[in-house]
Amino acid sequence: MKKEAVNLDKREQIKHRKRERLKTYMMCLSCECKSKPETEYSHSWPHGGIFLKEEAKNGLNSKEVEISRRKEKMDYVYAPGRNHLFVPGPVNIPEPVIRAMNRNNEDYRSPAIPALTKTLLEDVKKIFKTTTGVPFLIPTTGTGAWESALTNTLSPGDRIVSFLIGQFSLLWIDQQQRLNFDVDVVESEWGRGANLDVLESKLASDTSHTIKAICIVHNETATGVTNNLAKVRQLLDDYQHPALFLVDGVSSICALDFRMDEWGIDVALTGSQKALSLPTGMGIVCASPKALEASKTAKSVRVFFDWKDYLKFYQMGTYWPYTPSIQLLYGLRAALDLIFEEGLENVIIRHKRLGKATRLAVEAWGLKNCTQKEEWVSDTVTAVVVPPDIDSAEIVRIAWKRYNMNLGLGLNKVAGKVFRIGHLGNLNELQLLGCLAGVEMILKDVGYPVKLGSGVAAASAYLQNNIPLIPSRI
Repeated sequence: MKKEAVNLDKREQIKHRKRERLKTYMMCLSCECKSKPETEYSHSWPHGGIFLKEEAKNGLNSKEVEISRRKEKMDYVYAPGRNHLFVPGPVNIPEPVIRAMNRNNEDYRSPAIPALTKTLLEDVKKIFKTTTGVPFLIPTTGTGAWESALTNTLSPGDRIVSFLIGQFSLLWIDQQQRLNFDVDVVESEWGRGANLDVLESKLASDTSHTIKAICIVHNETATGVTNNLAKVRQLLDDYQHPALFLVDGVSSICALDFRMDEWGIDVALTGSQKALSLPTGMGIVCASPKALEASKTAKSVRVFFDWKDYLKFYQMGTYWPYTPSIQLLYGLRAALDLIFEEGLENVIIRHKRLGKATRLAVEAWGLKNCTQKEEWVSDTVTAVVVPPDIDSAEIVRIAWKRYNMNLGLGLNKVAGKVFRIGHLGNLNELQLLGCLAGVEMILKDVGYPVKLGSGVAAASAYLQNNIPLIPSRI
């Protein structure tokens, strides 16, 4: 505590400590403070906190910040037009999905909801590309889906290999460690994919099969890196290793090529707020027969996430051991219908098209992609590296305050160094071009010498020759 706080009364001392903590959190977010261990400071307000950064520096608490914003009539609430949401999830919700969810509550024990759920479970298998997997629609987020995958298949002390390539793989590893698994962390430089050479070495030496699972994030949104899942399966097969293959597909399923059965994935998971273009609140987990068999002997404690409870109600034909969100179920029905109407393969191709256009724009601006090799680039998010004299958080702040647009912050090791453009979900080419035009103006605002229109022109030239006719309008 600073000397000037010593003589303050108790109430003022408490207020002072709160202000100091707020300052510390903001510094941790920008990686300016290393006073905490990485796994702690990396959790501190990983999203959104940047909008308090200036106020935090001035020592304001949250109530004072709100009052000051109201006095200055800042545009934190209202802005004309619509918000332009270009973070890698949550994403824009299409109008048919919004309309489908605009309904009153229903009794989930009535005949209508089990009938709806039955169709959803069958159709969800199609987006995972599995005929043998069993899906679970869990009222949770991707983090809960992580826990469901781990606790239903593994026991405390089990050895697992997990790849650290960015913020979200870091958080999953933290969860694995807190659940008392023996985690072999294979770390790569942020911007690079999983080091599969290390995995091969570990599998080759593990002749007694002590490794019980391989855990990997398919698409790391913090750095815009996509991993090669087919190669992981090939290595497991080459060494005839029985380890379970657990995949975080939160930001990849329904947007990138994902083949659960073909790649021998034992547990795959996603979240409703990503490529499905739903509100947050549903974690979707799909388990292979091998994973279901492992769940019978797994000794990790689980209650809410226990697959056994779901399977019991599946057999009864009522499907729900706990109360689901009725609105999300109807929303999922509408979202799946939209995907199937466009065609899942066409959805994947559209994401490839938008990803390529974004990368061409970044190149035209004279900036670099955080992803270090073409083989790792993501088609759902692009992390753009800014020059050392520019704070990428300022780009995100101006996008929100001046242009009513949301861009993704740089997280943890890349905080202040990158900003992220999300291009996933129910999104078309003209929406993306509007985003790219906005980014160009923001780059000008922060003093970067971009030629206005350069990125938009590069993206437009590529897209103009590659956009197919809308099938329903031919």
